[in-house]
Amino acid sequence: MTGDGPEAYKNFDLNFLRARIHPEDLKIFLEKYEKIQACGGIYRTEYRFRKKNADYIYIEDNGVCLKDDKGNLKRIIGTIKDITERKKAEETISSIEAVRKKEIHHRIKNNLQVISSLLGLQVEKFKNREHFENPEVLEAFRESQDRVISISLIHEELHGCKGSNELNFSPYLKKLVENLFQTYCLGEVDISLDMDLEENIFFDIDVAVPLGLIVNEIVSNSLKYAFTGRNKGIIRIKLCREENGEFARKVPENKKEDRKSEVPNFIITVSDDGIGLPENFSVESSDTLGLQLISILTDQLDGTLELKRDSGTEFVVRFSATEKE
Repeated sequence: MTGDGPEAYKNFDLNFLRARIHPEDLKIFLEKYEKIQACGGIYRTEYRFRKKNADYIYIEDNGVCLKDDKGNLKRIIGTIKDITERKKAEETISSIEAVRKKEIHHRIKNNLQVISSLLGLQVEKFKNREHFENPEVLEAFRESQDRVISISLIHEELHGCKGSNELNFSPYLKKLVENLFQTYCLGEVDISLDMDLEENIFFDIDVAVPLGLIVNEIVSNSLKYAFTGRNKGIIRIKLCREENGEFARKVPENKKEDRKSEVPNFIITVSDDGIGLPENFSVESSDTLGLQLISILTDQLDGTLELKRDSGTEFVVRFSATEKE
């Protein structure tokens, strides 16, 4: 494509392209065109172009803008290439990849649901034994079932995301916690739930799974132990980007050496107004599997864990993660 002088190019070539470029691509093309007119230099763009028979093809447009001594556009020299076949191949590959991911998520979700069902059947089997008197075994099975369900819910959400590997975390978290409230029927105890979850936070599966399990463990412990001897209580959960939260940018002392150059950009807090933990309690030295998991999974996220005991119990997890679009 060549044109002598700014008016020749503007009045002839640009009008021609306006009429032929796909309406969805025209705005981006014009923005780039205005920029190269003002700044000159090399450009590259892609757009759909309508042929005489009304069919659209994909065009790759490469060129260089030459200006005269006064800075006016003198000539645009470039090449236009039909890349329709390449685009079709890319779309086919993308479609196959999306279907493959969807199938993988679907199979994993189904397998996890089978495992959860088997654990549930095992619990019922022990319950029905006349002389079985070990509630710890039943509790261990139920806790394992909750953990499997937590991971299964992630794959269920991903299965509905058009093959994407990114999870909109707040809706998933809401579903997870509501499921836990249904699982732990507390009889006469009235436990309310207060969730303050920032919208449109997307994590990939490597972040979503450990973070979901952390919340699963903390909320489960609150539901089981925090309200013993009480008839009322509340569990609060907050998730936010750190710049949008009300928390100081603070790294606990025991993590400072490992994280001098890194500031967490997400915070999740889970708290209750229950009976609280003993003053000398430490998550790291706890011998319970659930609390050990919280510590291990926080380290897996390269995060920091803070425990507060003011008017109940509060866990604060700060972590860094590349947020997905």
